[in-house]
Amino acid sequence: MKQATFTTHDVHNQPPPPGPFDLWKDDAGLREAVAREGGDTFAAHLAGYGALAGGELLHLADDAHRDRPRLKTHDAYGRRLDRVEFNAAWHGVMGKAIAHGVAALSWAQPQPGAHVARAALSYLHYQAEPGSSCPLTMTHAAVPVLRQAPALHEWADKASAFDYDGRDLPLAHKRGATLGMGMTEKQGGSDVRANTTRAMPLAADGEYLLVGHKWFFSAPMSDAFLVLAQAPGGLSCFLLPRWQPDGAKNALRLMRLKDKLGDWSNASSEVEFENAWAYRVGAEGRGVATILEMVMLTRLDCMLGSAGLMRMALRQALHHARHRSAFGKPLLGQPLMRSVLADLALESEAATALALRVAGAVDRAPHDAHEAALARIATAIGKYWICKRAPGLVNEAQECLGGIGYIEDTLLPRLYRQAPLNSIWEGCGNIQCLDVLRALAREPATGIALRHELQAAAGIDARFDAALHAGMALLETSTDEAGARALVERLALLLQGAALLRGGHPLARDWCGARLGDARAATYGALPAGIDADAALARAYLPG
Repeated sequence: MKQATFTTHDVHNQPPPPGPFDLWKDDAGLREAVAREGGDTFAAHLAGYGALAGGELLHLADDAHRDRPRLKTHDAYGRRLDRVEFNAAWHGVMGKAIAHGVAALSWAQPQPGAHVARAALSYLHYQAEPGSSCPLTMTHAAVPVLRQAPALHEWADKASAFDYDGRDLPLAHKRGATLGMGMTEKQGGSDVRANTTRAMPLAADGEYLLVGHKWFFSAPMSDAFLVLAQAPGGLSCFLLPRWQPDGAKNALRLMRLKDKLGDWSNASSEVEFENAWAYRVGAEGRGVATILEMVMLTRLDCMLGSAGLMRMALRQALHHARHRSAFGKPLLGQPLMRSVLADLALESEAATALALRVAGAVDRAPHDAHEAALARIATAIGKYWICKRAPGLVNEAQECLGGIGYIEDTLLPRLYRQAPLNSIWEGCGNIQCLDVLRALAREPATGIALRHELQAAAGIDARFDAALHAGMALLETSTDEAGARALVERLALLLQGAALLRGGHPLARDWCGARLGDARAATYGALPAGIDADAALARAYLPG
């Protein structure tokens, strides 16, 4: 008699491996926002990068994260190297990103919409390999600062080249350059005026020797760094290169790499300057004002990065829910799961819309005082809110996968570790909220621009109008520091609502009902009655 045989490991009811993705084609919200903000002339370029980022770059990111950077302080014979070594995948990611303008499109093709297109590139790139976004965004943001000093134009030119050169060589021998930043010290943190690093003038105009330390020194493999130090005239900004102009190695001593929660593909370090050569950027005593131009742009990229992270987390959750069944039907057909996924989709769409709206304001700022004032305050508001929302959304996406969403074989743990970073980087939440209060109190144009932006969306949705009325009343009252977060949260929601409503977004009214109505919930998936979850999911539905 023939016996029945059984297999011990028959894999079924599991989704296929996700990807490759087309991050541009599949993202209607991004495409619409780019067109709305004037970047549609770059659509073909963005389409090419969206396919690359969702395929080859996503694959390279696996190795870049698995094989973390290593610090090599000396060679075998005792000579100082102060070099960070990376997996070849990291260099592959950096090369493709710079070649496609992630770090320099705004400056290499200065035309209307260029900043919007560069912002979209940053958003796409962050979904694939967020760690490399650190040196890419700092290189991008450093260019206008470097252009303030005629002696540093070669640095500005090579930082804005579409050519990645990862070799550790003097600038004269390099085709392109990347820039890092060093502001934070142990005793000061965000209070950079407490910095103790000293800058001693040399005989040549603009040249100094720096002595001191930096507790967080971002992207230490970069060719040069913008740093703050105390000069005779006060806190000042300097360009400190890895190599001196005469070809000698600069006295920049990497002490250790930070052992970080996430962002593993990228290196962060502690550094000491032992009479390191540097060149002043801007006037003595104007260091904070000089570097703020850079910080405004990096804060925008924090918003874009968090919005991109949300989109990728949603993408992973949708892929799983489409292919996994439970209790007799696909997860995507379960009413409560549909509510959760629809809520994540609403959050992602609003984050993208606001981030690109701010990018549009930055694009038009040089020729439009209203947009410049809006960019000034909306950057801080959006940076605070979008970056705060990302960790919760990524965790909810993990929960959609269940236990496998906590396993390193999937992408979600990497996204979850990355999610808190942008709310800390470039000024934590409290700093952003204090900056909003400062702008409203000292720069009246920012309040005028903010009111105009919000009032332009009035009359479309009653829930927005009610929230706008309350928000305008709050703006007219004096807000102390303790109430700053409540004010900024309300302003952020209003800015998101205005971006969606003014843009004619098909989910704008549902978003208003979910975020501005009386039944607003504290957790994702508790949507109030009347929200069309099917519409949100149909728009977010991704092939594959």
